[in-house]
This record gives sequence, C-alpha cells and structure tokens, in this order.
Amino acid sequence: MARIAAAAVAESPRVMAEAYAVNDRMNQIVLEHLDARAWRAKLPGGRGRTIAAIFSHVHNIRRKWLRLSAPHLKLPAQLDRARSTPKQTKAALAESAARCCEMLAGQDRLKKFLRDGWARPWPAGAAMFAYMISHDAHHRGQVCMLAGQLRFPLPEKVVYGVWIWEKLWKECGFTHPR
Repeated sequence: MARIAAAAVAESPRVMAEAYAVNDRMNQIVLEHLDARAWRAKLPGGRGRTIAAIFSHVHNIRRKWLRLSAPHLKLPAQLDRARSTPKQTKAALAESAARCCEMLAGQDRLKKFLRDGWARPWPAGAAMFAYMISHDAHHRGQVCMLAGQLRFPLPEKVVYGVWIWEKLWKECGFTHPR
C-alpha cells in the first residue's frame, strides 16, 4: 500500500500538468467559438475589462507566475490587451499554458510559488495548481457571461462541451483523467 501511495505522489506533478493542459484546451475552445464582434465590444455599463483584455490578463498573469516562480523556463512574450487579436491571443495562451505545464511537471525544481510581489510565497504543489486552475476558470466564466451579455452567446455545445473532460483529455493527447 505504501508503494502505491508513493507512486501516486510521484505521479502528481505530471497529472497536474495534464489537467492544466486540459484547462487551457477549454480556453482555446471558448476562443475558437467566440463571435469576433465580442472581442472588443463595449461592455454593459461601460466599465470593466473587454474580453480581449480578460484573455490578455490570463496570459500575462501566467507570465508573472513563471517569471517569479520558474525563472529557468523561457518566458513567452507579453500581450497588449488593447491591441492583441484573437489569433495572437490563442497562440500566446497556448504558449503560456505549455510553460505552466512545464512548471507544474517540474515543480520539484521550484523553491516556492510566487503569485505576485505582494503575496506571500507558497510551497509548490497542490495549492499552486488549484490557484492556477481557479484563476483561469474564473476568467473563462467571465468571458462566457460577457459574451452572453453582449448578445454574442457561445453555442450550447461549447458551454457544455468544456465539461466533457474525457474528450478534452484525449484531444490533448492523454489517455484519460487520473
């Protein structure tokens, strides 16, 4: 039994990296099906981030995590939230997700997870992973909500499709959730 538990712990970073890749696949699906008119559409009430700014923020925050926590990894280029196109953003998110997956898979090389200069560092591991996934999911939810409010709702197949993890896992080249 102890050997099985040790094997599960040793496998955890790889499983976290796979799950983060699936998380980014969800972002990519939203971007693939988002009506282009919603990208920089004026927000209801005129306040807050545009969809372009939200996805740029997700990418740029990932860069911050990488810069502060895993300086040994190549840092993707920053996105300009006022100028980035959906195509540039898709590519940037894919790159920052790949680097975050590397960080998660190699978390034994990290001293700490640093979310920001003002925040206390955390140990690398499950809390870091949960924070990263939660951040993406929060903003993905904002995008889905805003798209609907802007009268460009995402198709139901997208809204429900991001919850079919087994399919997403396979689309990412993995066998199944673990």
